[in-house]
Amino acid sequence: MTTMETGQRAADARLTRRAAAAAAIGVLAAPSVLHAQGAGRPIKIGFVNPRTGPLAAFGEADAFVQEGLARAFSGGIRIAGRNHPVQILARDSQSSPSRAAEVASELILRDKVDILTATSAPETVNPVADQAEVNEVPCLTTNCPWQPYFFGRRGDPAKGFDWTYHFFWGLEDVIAAFTDLWSKTETNKVVGALFPNDADGNAWGDARLGLPPALAQKGYRLIDTGRYQPGSNDFSAQIAAFKAAGAQIVTGVMTPPDFATFWTQAGQQDFRPKIATIGKALLFPSAVASLGDRGQGLTTEIWWSPHHPFRSSLTNQSAAEIGAAYTQATGKLWTQPIGYQHALFEVAADVLKRATALEPEAIVRAIRATDLRTVAGPVKWGSGPVKNVAKTPLVAGQWRRVAGGAWDLVVLANPGAAEIPVGGSLEPLG
Repeated sequence: MTTMETGQRAADARLTRRAAAAAAIGVLAAPSVLHAQGAGRPIKIGFVNPRTGPLAAFGEADAFVQEGLARAFSGGIRIAGRNHPVQILARDSQSSPSRAAEVASELILRDKVDILTATSAPETVNPVADQAEVNEVPCLTTNCPWQPYFFGRRGDPAKGFDWTYHFFWGLEDVIAAFTDLWSKTETNKVVGALFPNDADGNAWGDARLGLPPALAQKGYRLIDTGRYQPGSNDFSAQIAAFKAAGAQIVTGVMTPPDFATFWTQAGQQDFRPKIATIGKALLFPSAVASLGDRGQGLTTEIWWSPHHPFRSSLTNQSAAEIGAAYTQATGKLWTQPIGYQHALFEVAADVLKRATALEPEAIVRAIRATDLRTVAGPVKWGSGPVKNVAKTPLVAGQWRRVAGGAWDLVVLANPGAAEIPVGGSLEPLG
């Protein structure tokens, strides 16, 4: 290929990237850095997240986070004495594991990314990480409990993985947070379980490693009717079983559409538990607001909030400042994935800055040596439950209406995370 052809292809690629960025997908980069004299080749960071489909709420803040990252990376990243411009190649997993694997493969084989990142439940995280592992590309992931990530990929604790690294909390943390929350009001300790037939549901409901043995040990009786199919439009069997057992607590891990269906039918069939604590579905203000008055008092895990006492290593913004900036930019209440998506790129930037070269082995060595305080909390591999996992803090709280009819998620339980302040007491459902 001639120099002219190479230059033309590079120019065409830049135009394509800018067009994609304008559509809030594809590549985010700083044109001034791309043209800098003497700059090293661009660093390509692949990013896969659901923007559409039943998990779309995880990607609601993508445009906001990526616009902030484009500014933060405008000066490039210096590796081994040379400055490199940064490109973030963002792709929509469409909430589909097969689509997540497809776009990850394209980012690796066609776009030649230097590092791959992914967030938002095992449906996206696991297939992306699997593609990175088989193709020997460094990969960072988050927003998925570590058990579905690790064991859902058939990980062996004695060996771990070579190229893929994850930071988040685990089921042991959600169990501690949920049971601490439930202990704040009197119940009969009978818990109805809603576990879908997917990676999250199978991990949460696992008879050995999931909620059943842990809740039994704490004196709870779990009513588990078996795995339901995601997208189900009839939860009558589960509701009947919960009513027959006198369940006063409902828990599980569901997509927002599935929980909306269940909760509507529960009301229609006069099933009214004292506490409903649901993972995944109740993370997002938009999902809770869509339930109207029946969103009041629902409870869930809290990975990140503006109340968290952490600060970005990339922009020096506090969690409160990032949350306020999102509201100012969008007119919407903060949403939990903001903190972890931002932290994902904090870690990626820190890893790249410490890499001795812009090549895969050097990047993986830098990942393993990470010890960073992020806006989502400290991230450090080497002390986690398995080789490829770094644990971050988790608390639990309750959705409440505030002045003007808006919603707020109040921290009520913080076992093991005392640095994150509690903001009130549990109010049982009416």
